[in-house]
Amino acid sequence: MNQSRTLTDLSVPELRKVLHLKEQIATLESELSAVLGSAPAAAPVAKRRGRPPGGRKMSAEARARIAAAQRARWAAQRGEKPAAEKPATKRGGRRKLSPEARARIAAAQRARWAAHRKGKPAVAKPAGKRGGRRKLSPEARARIAAAQRARWAAARAKAA
Repeated sequence: MNQSRTLTDLSVPELRKVLHLKEQIATLESELSAVLGSAPAAAPVAKRRGRPPGGRKMSAEARARIAAAQRARWAAQRGEKPAAEKPATKRGGRRKLSPEARARIAAAQRARWAAHRKGKPAVAKPAGKRGGRRKLSPEARARIAAAQRARWAAARAKAA
């Protein structure tokens, strides 16, 4: 067989012959190593991705240290305090409501459900930080619309 030929240049019968010869070589090598008493030569095996065979080689403490270090790097990247400086809570950093706050929320929800059952509109939420939508005066709407039209005109002029 010509050594300069590649496997893609071979015909099907030639490929079968090459495969048969490789199998014979592997069998002879294993017989030779058995006779000589040495370990059989390992055939090249494709590398596997993922966990190595035989389970995890790292202790749980080491994994915890690595995870804590990574969380600290992420916190530093976001500009937060490291996790060790934050107060540890039972539910992963969620704040606990006071009993009074919970009672107020529950009473408001009961009032909303009662109004819903009667077919009346629910009690309006007070306007504030998270309250209902603010109403704009007609003058404010006109100012906003004029400013937006000016922005669009500037953008059109720049594009042209």
